[in-house]
Amino acid sequence: MRTTLHTTVLALSILSLPASATEVPETIAAPGEILVTTVHAAGAQIYECKADSDGRFGWQFREPIATLFVAGKTIGRHYAGPNWEMADGSVVSGKVAGRAPAASANDVPLLKLEVSARRGEGQLSDISTIQRINTKGGVAEGACDSSGALLSVPYTADYTFYRKP
Repeated sequence: MRTTLHTTVLALSILSLPASATEVPETIAAPGEILVTTVHAAGAQIYECKADSDGRFGWQFREPIATLFVAGKTIGRHYAGPNWEMADGSVVSGKVAGRAPAASANDVPLLKLEVSARRGEGQLSDISTIQRINTKGGVAEGACDSSGALLSVPYTADYTFYRKP
């Protein structure tokens, strides 16, 4: 009984490590920056069926759509741009500055995004860097054969928000 309880407590403590304790690849690191907050996202990556220059159809990323959570409570949303918007009215847009492979081929890659625009006062008003870590799902699979068709692929991720010192 004691061993089982100890193992359960250990497993729970490992599962509840904050994202800041997670090792991230150098290509998405934010050295010298200060962690402001970490949020969990649950939603979908949206793809559109488009023809390439050779006329072959394939899924091309269109936009994310996700709800942002902290401690199980909705605190914002993530959508095309890419944008992150908090309930306090603060919004940031980002551009990809680095990427790293995810844990599996079915998971969208880990990303480092530099903030390219911001508006509103609040939690995100001084954010400089965003990381997408701990991704699960979100990769388009299968053939598409109809231009303009949409595919919604469920995903989850953690987003960490950093500011310059």
